[in-house]
Amino acid sequence: MSEMEEHPELLDRKKKVLLPFFDLDFRSAQKRVMDFREVTIPLDENRAKYEALRCINCPDPPCVGGCPVRNNIPLAMTLASMGRFLDSGRVFRRTSNMPSVCGRVCPQEQLCQGSCVLNHSGEPVLIGAVEAFVSDKLMKEEPVGTVTAEQSGKKVAVVGGGPAGLSCAEQLALKGHQVTVFDSNKEGGGLLLFGIPGFKLSPDIIHGILHRIKSEGVQFQYETTIGVDKKIDDLLQEGFDAVFISVGAGLDSPIKIAGEGLPGVYHATEFLLRANVDFELLPEHMRSMPDVGENVIVIGGGDTSSDCVRTAKRLGAKHVTCVYRRSEDEMPGVTKDRKLAREEGVEYLFLAQPIEFHAKPDGTLGEAEFIQMELSIKDAGGRRLPVPMDNSNFRIPADTVILAIGYQPWPTIGDTTPDLETHHWGLITVDENYATSRKGVFAAGDAAHGPDLVVTAIASARKAAESIDRYLKGQ
Repeated sequence: MSEMEEHPELLDRKKKVLLPFFDLDFRSAQKRVMDFREVTIPLDENRAKYEALRCINCPDPPCVGGCPVRNNIPLAMTLASMGRFLDSGRVFRRTSNMPSVCGRVCPQEQLCQGSCVLNHSGEPVLIGAVEAFVSDKLMKEEPVGTVTAEQSGKKVAVVGGGPAGLSCAEQLALKGHQVTVFDSNKEGGGLLLFGIPGFKLSPDIIHGILHRIKSEGVQFQYETTIGVDKKIDDLLQEGFDAVFISVGAGLDSPIKIAGEGLPGVYHATEFLLRANVDFELLPEHMRSMPDVGENVIVIGGGDTSSDCVRTAKRLGAKHVTCVYRRSEDEMPGVTKDRKLAREEGVEYLFLAQPIEFHAKPDGTLGEAEFIQMELSIKDAGGRRLPVPMDNSNFRIPADTVILAIGYQPWPTIGDTTPDLETHHWGLITVDENYATSRKGVFAAGDAAHGPDLVVTAIASARKAAESIDRYLKGQ
């Protein structure tokens, strides 16, 4: 590297703007569809320093405002550009419990990178890639955490071990409280381990986070479903001073059309679990890979649909089609994931909606029937409404159909907790402090706000931890 690159203080903003942009590198499509390893080639030290050097350190940085956890991105970039990678990683850790995760799965194009002022003149700083690089280094060099706060003697039960639950648990442990995480699975991580494929997020990252949180004194009780094995009231009666609910919104939304129950029709959760998760972590009836056949259709336009189509290719499907009822402009999923999917051979069909799944003579799935759609007026969210076109039905051969059309909250806790106020399909009602209608019970993440990003779950959980801490202190 040049002297200018080695010493960022020698570069003013005008000179930084002129630095050439080099995009991320990915494993070739031909090779990456053969396994479930991460497809993004990590930055090396020189690339990380150079990319961080491109940050022009805005006096009022919009990237910070675009980050739900408000990472101090300019400071982290400055430190990384100087080769102080561990210090850079510590900056991200101040405001995020999982920067190695966020650097990989956040839709940076919509958040920090989308807010970068360099978009006006060229390409934004690859903030997520630098965040992942320095955070991975920090995790490797400092795999365990340290609790310096005096022990409070207060006990908190965290219900759900996904991104919100783990973040809240860690924050409370660092404040000196005794925390136990109750999770229905055989391992913690929730969506991060059981929902996101390894080609986007290596399970090793999640295992590292769990190791650190456990080293900070957080205890885990697995294979315990709150609302079934125990109720919220049971936890309070057992001596927990507060309860934090973070069970997510992992119940697949039904499509409610004929043929939904045919062999070969999967909901996204079961499909991704069986394809991506170690069998020993799954119940007996899920310990087999899906036999996808040659023709796979995925219904839906979000990030989960991208995960499903790319998983199907890795399971050997020859023809994989993602069907969405609006146009590509209305798709909520990450653009980069669709680009990678297309490189891997996935096709997209827009303005089509399924109306029936048809069986072959042997009773298994054979075809999916669709109707063409056209867009009309905008809905409350600003997207144009899809309207069926008369006499436009058509069929596509299908050995497998995967439904990735959204998620709903699990109703169990709401149904089994007296006086716990819920709304909108069972979402838990909370106030500005993430307190529920039950004293001492708090909630955040998807369980309170509906399906959203990993980073927003982390952000809300950290705020909830602050509220719980104040409650435990009688403030």
